[in-house]
Amino acid sequence: MGVPVALAIAGSDSSGGAGIEADLKTFAALGVYGACAITAITAQNSEGVLAVHDAPAAIVAAQLDAVFADLDVAAVKIGMLANAAIIETAAAALVRHNARNVVLDPVMAASTGDALLRGDAMTALRGLIRHVRVLTPNLFEAAALLDMLPARDEAEMRGQAEKLLALGAAAVLIKGGHLSGVESVDLLVEAQACVRLAAPRIATKNTHGTGCTFAAAIAAGLANGLPLDEAARQAKAFVSAAIAAADRLGVVTSNGPLHHFHKWW
Repeated sequence: MGVPVALAIAGSDSSGGAGIEADLKTFAALGVYGACAITAITAQNSEGVLAVHDAPAAIVAAQLDAVFADLDVAAVKIGMLANAAIIETAAAALVRHNARNVVLDPVMAASTGDALLRGDAMTALRGLIRHVRVLTPNLFEAAALLDMLPARDEAEMRGQAEKLLALGAAAVLIKGGHLSGVESVDLLVEAQACVRLAAPRIATKNTHGTGCTFAAAIAAGLANGLPLDEAARQAKAFVSAAIAAADRLGVVTSNGPLHHFHKWW
């Protein structure tokens, strides 16, 4: 059997902690060949985003067509899409190429709070949801998509996930990392099921790229043929270990990156 292929559609993070760079590291760490389509170039580090240059939508389309024409893409991870034109371009490409196992991380801001999505792109982003297998919002992203306040507990998380299912996603993994408590709890919600994913909360500031890495790890699991719930469990374990090992990277700034290759060094 060949090595499975996953495609990342996202922005580039010059510090390597999030975006395309985090996606490709995650794919490699989990035994998947990674391809990419870059939607934007960002100048950023763990302190913040200094500048953003959106790619022309036509270039994004060309990248996607080139990858799908040459590789058997088993899963797709979508992150930063920057603006409505790129979102619509990505949606059209997913349909055109009958994309499988699409994981959408609805990136709206960097972990430092800097905006990564144009304010007029929310309608297009909601429209993209019907093309995905699983949507992976954090509490603030879920609230923004629904025009609600962020969930305050697991019951509200599940309620909002069910509302997001109504927008067309086959499944929603809503991430509760911004809640308090000894555990970090995420909920994988489908029409007839809810799986609780919990891990001990790690006291650290090294969380730059957690959302990108989590979604990429789910896509890697799906590319490897795992059922969605198993792919989500694998991703949760991978991200938790990457956070726990992040101190070994020696980053001393406010919001350091994860250690994607924690198994080896």
